[in-house]
Amino acid sequence: MAYVVPLTGDQYEISDGPYRAAVTGLGAGLRTLSYEGADLVHGFEADELPPAGAGQLLAPWPNRIDGGSYTFEGASYQLAVNEPAKATAIHGLTRWAAWSVVSRTGNAVTLRCAAHGQQGYPFSVELTALYAVSAASGLTVTVTAVNRGTRPAPYGLGFHPYLAVATPTIDTCTLTLPASQVLPLDARGIPSGPPSPVAGTEFDFRSGRVVGQTRLDHALTGLSREADASGDRKAWAHLTSGDRRVSLWAGPGYDWLQVFTGDPLEPSRRRKAIAIEPMTCPPNAFVTGHDLITLHPRDEVTRTWGITTTPA
Repeated sequence: MAYVVPLTGDQYEISDGPYRAAVTGLGAGLRTLSYEGADLVHGFEADELPPAGAGQLLAPWPNRIDGGSYTFEGASYQLAVNEPAKATAIHGLTRWAAWSVVSRTGNAVTLRCAAHGQQGYPFSVELTALYAVSAASGLTVTVTAVNRGTRPAPYGLGFHPYLAVATPTIDTCTLTLPASQVLPLDARGIPSGPPSPVAGTEFDFRSGRVVGQTRLDHALTGLSREADASGDRKAWAHLTSGDRRVSLWAGPGYDWLQVFTGDPLEPSRRRKAIAIEPMTCPPNAFVTGHDLITLHPRDEVTRTWGITTTPA
């Protein structure tokens, strides 16, 4: 019988206690995550390309670059414009690449994207992504970038999970976000000014409130953080319905959250879940330099985030 390869490549299923996850060889993406059989993210099938960026790892930049053009260290570069309707380069270069497995156990898998230059990004940055689930703490995702090349490289990182709590829509859910500032964006998703306070606006979810008809596709920052038992300071976002809460935490270095209510999506996914996307930098960071990381040769940087669930 012929060997059939699904569109998202090899599938890596990991589990511990009530948590189960599936990670894809295509782009090292998070395809599914569940707790006692209940979905914590709006996933997709193995033989389906990730719809609307679902679960994708976004590197070496998250979000958009205006026109796909940028200047770094005095040289100008042009990336492929892969969002032609908005004339932007969106969500990096690795989400459609085949990642190789480095190690695998019952509750964890590490995947690697080899260091090599690409059109508009002539830099050799190697990425490894460790996905691990724990019965006590849920999913933890750790990404390490290493500059294997001979020149400094611009770098940013993000993820695109859609949190879900088994409601017909997110309209009746309570959303809590740790962000005190919102970045104004134009119709193409490009920053149009500096961050401003969320106080008194529809973007203020710091105390938690029902989503209702609020439409979000915005980058937020000014994140408040709480120290956990190990001393790590995490920024927590929560989506709550009834007695169930799904929480996303962002570790140090993730200073931005892109929050997307999915209004432009097809009916089967429209406002069914909410994307809460941890990012190390805002949209268009390759152009503005805002929170952009410069990886010098042999530099290494690691960022961590995760998802867990608790009673509300």
